Amino acid sequence: MKRILLWSLLLCTVNVFAQNFQGKAYYQSKTTMETNWGGRELSEEQKKRIKERMKGFLEKVYILDFGRTASVYKEEEKISAPGQGGGGGFGRMMMGSFTQGRQYKDVQKGVLMESKEFFGKKFLIKDSLPKLEWKMEGETKQIGKYLCFKATALKKVDELDFTSMRRRDRKKDEDKTAEEKKQDSIKAAKDPFSQVEIPKEILVTAWYTLDIPVNQGPGEYWGLPGLILEVNAYKTTILCSKIVMNPEEKDPIEEPTKGQEVTRKEYNEIVKTKMQEMRDMYRGRGGRGGRGGRG
Repeated sequence: MKRILLWSLLLCTVNVFAQNFQGKAYYQSKTTMETNWGGRELSEEQKKRIKERMKGFLEKVYILDFGRTASVYKEEEKISAPGQGGGGGFGRMMMGSFTQGRQYKDVQKGVLMESKEFFGKKFLIKDSLPKLEWKMEGETKQIGKYLCFKATALKKVDELDFTSMRRRDRKKDEDKTAEEKKQDSIKAAKDPFSQVEIPKEILVTAWYTLDIPVNQGPGEYWGLPGLILEVNAYKTTILCSKIVMNPEEKDPIEEPTKGQEVTRKEYNEIVKTKMQEMRDMYRGRGGRGGRGGRG
């Protein structure tokens, strides 16, 4: 009887620990982006100014609150410096219209939920959690005090993933004629997005540690036998800079509830429709301005 009571107490203690277990990981995300779209020859000073204005959009700090099966990934709150958060004109207007919210994923239920705000309207995107077919590469490296293992996978890119944008025309600017460069500039002025495209698929490299055996990672990344500490996906690197296990003040790991509930496909259609409206408006204003200048 004593043994039975002892085992029961031990099982209860393990169960309580499993329920209360929680960690907090801080990630620095950095994306590199070309600055010479549209065939324009930019000076180093111009490129530097563009990168500085885009810094708020391309460099962010995120926090992952994770438990055994669920996690919440959110951007660290901070006050943006004046002039940051977009390139300018149409691009700045579009980037400034997106507000990132909390991203919740439950690997046990296979659910991914994300709160977003677009042009002042709140949306709650709810979909199944995408699964990557990870390939274990056998390589290791040290990240902080954690021994990490390498894994790679091919990932389908969301059609609205602006961080994966690349130049549509692969022909180098130095190989173009003066007339081709002029036409590129005209097209870019009328429609900035005419010069770029988003790849259908990219190679993702992840580094995970078995020291924290949870099936979690930053953003939509998961599915490895340990916490993912680093992700390299096309032009974006996400690197863990700090981990706090069982913090004294635990943020709740809960599903977001506010906003109009939509699927990812439905949300993308809403955004694409609005983007087309804005492009038409921007193109129309540019056309009037051009005619007025020639007159």
